[in-house]
Amino acid sequence: MSTKRRITAVTAAWILFASCAQEEEHGYPYQKVEIKNVMVNDAFWAPRLKNHVLSTIPAAITQVRDSTSRIANFEIAAGVKTGKYNGLVWDDSDVYKVMEGIAYSLIHHPDPELEKLMDYWIDIMAKAQQPDGYLVTFYILSTEDDPLGKNLGRWSDIGRHEMYCGGHMIEAAIAYYQATGKRKFLDVAQKFADHWIDIFGPGKRHWAEGHQEPELALVKLYDVTGQKKYLDFAHWLLEERGHGHEFGPMWEANPRANVDILSDIPVKDIREATGHAVRAMYMYAGMADVLVNRKDTTYMSALNSVWDDVVERKMYITGGVGAMHDGEAFGPPYFLPNREAYCETCASVGMVLWNSRMCLMKGEAKYADVLERSLYNAVLAGQNLDGNAFFYTNPLASEGKHHRGGEYGIACCPSNMARFIPQVGEYIYMKRKDELMVNLYIGNETNTSLGNTPLTISQQTQYPWEGKVLIKVEPEKAVDGKIKLRIPDWAKSYAALLNGEKINQLNLEAGYLTIDRKWKKGDIIELDFSMPVELVAAHPLVEANKGKRAVQRGPIVYCMEEVDNPGVDPEQLTLSAENKFALVNGKGKLEGIKNLTTIANGDNITFVPYFAWENRQSGKMNVWVNYAP
Repeated sequence: MSTKRRITAVTAAWILFASCAQEEEHGYPYQKVEIKNVMVNDAFWAPRLKNHVLSTIPAAITQVRDSTSRIANFEIAAGVKTGKYNGLVWDDSDVYKVMEGIAYSLIHHPDPELEKLMDYWIDIMAKAQQPDGYLVTFYILSTEDDPLGKNLGRWSDIGRHEMYCGGHMIEAAIAYYQATGKRKFLDVAQKFADHWIDIFGPGKRHWAEGHQEPELALVKLYDVTGQKKYLDFAHWLLEERGHGHEFGPMWEANPRANVDILSDIPVKDIREATGHAVRAMYMYAGMADVLVNRKDTTYMSALNSVWDDVVERKMYITGGVGAMHDGEAFGPPYFLPNREAYCETCASVGMVLWNSRMCLMKGEAKYADVLERSLYNAVLAGQNLDGNAFFYTNPLASEGKHHRGGEYGIACCPSNMARFIPQVGEYIYMKRKDELMVNLYIGNETNTSLGNTPLTISQQTQYPWEGKVLIKVEPEKAVDGKIKLRIPDWAKSYAALLNGEKINQLNLEAGYLTIDRKWKKGDIIELDFSMPVELVAAHPLVEANKGKRAVQRGPIVYCMEEVDNPGVDPEQLTLSAENKFALVNGKGKLEGIKNLTTIANGDNITFVPYFAWENRQSGKMNVWVNYAP
């Protein structure tokens, strides 16, 4: 796809990172503002967070406890129930992702019953954990082969995702510790991580984990505990790739497995995105985590090159990635089919995780631009508006047979949404000493700091439907510093006011409007981004979209559904530059959503946000439509 992008010199970005790294003990040059300090309160995201509590969490609990044996497997392993293991070898990971989602939800929505449930689950996990720290219920309980191949016992097959499960356990345990201060789950997770380090590492056994995730978790564990061995082990896991250390029945059964798991070349030599898209997103995010915490430039060229490859040649207009069903993988450059698109929801979540880290590392708005595109389109399409049904794959065209489901045999996408949505607040701001940067325009009230001065900042906005944003700044006392406001890549024009006065000198730094002054209580910034409807062209090498355009307004990509356009064949519809669009209020299930209407081929045509499709009557859907110059 073609997007307007800001390019700053890699060397300049690295100088920024290196100079900051010298001042930080560890971590990114910029830091997120923690979720506990961010209260989202707008008309777009607040209802989604409410639905997460009322619908997504109950649906997730039903999935792992009632509809499947995921919780029962832990209870059997703990000796509180009898029975045999049931499910796939990596099913433990879904329980942990649900627990992470509950933990983040508890920060702003305390619920004694949910906390009691979490404590019970943690108790049975502690009982199920083996004396040496091992905790994967399949291998604790089962001596039989599983549906995917022969069971040769623990640590016998890199494709069985034992560390992947443990990584999600670590992330859930850290979230629960941050939400409640309770250490029991963290102790269990840390004991499992110590078990890995006892067995694997320099001078011990080799291991190239089949699904990246423990790298992310280990760096978080390092951050929480201060124990450098976890950072070192995350680095070691990345360095194991590309040296022929893969083994086990699942790997041997697939001649392309080392490509699928991104272990065909050393990670420092990666220059293009290949293999399984979710694994890739997690690995690139893990590479960024390890790079900044080790103050080591080794992975920088790989991250820069692969980001360019993904964003310029392999990303859908929705911010989704992973075009191919075969291997759930990236295709060749500019291979972006629409109806056959895979675009796994987990990969879209991964795009947010990775681009957030790139932004924290470099302080450049282009990464937040991609984060926003993925968030408002590919990620949100992954669940319905009620928050209790989910897409595993997200095509950009449908014949009406693609539907969201409440449950999947491999349930990674529903549980990933369960843990991701309550974290959205932490992507709004980032800060560094005397700089506070606004990456997303979401109504909120946030307690943070500018330099050493406590500060409350709030946003009032109808974004993404309107481009007006009012930002109120309330420092505890007058303080010098910079507030930097991302100018989205889609914003062709905008106006900015400070305390009612127009800002004439629009100082842009790496895509951010920078206001450097002494801030006082009651200071108000007003932004107004123009939001014309655009007919966006794909890159000319994308065969699937030649002669077509996609409809976009602000950060939102639109599509046309058969339910709104009965009798209209989207393949015969043609738009042109002459088309005028009207913004209209959605009704029924789409209440609170802004649709677009226009006249084309003599018909009144309605477009709805891509994230909102397949929430009503099923039918055909198209993002890309014919275009007459």
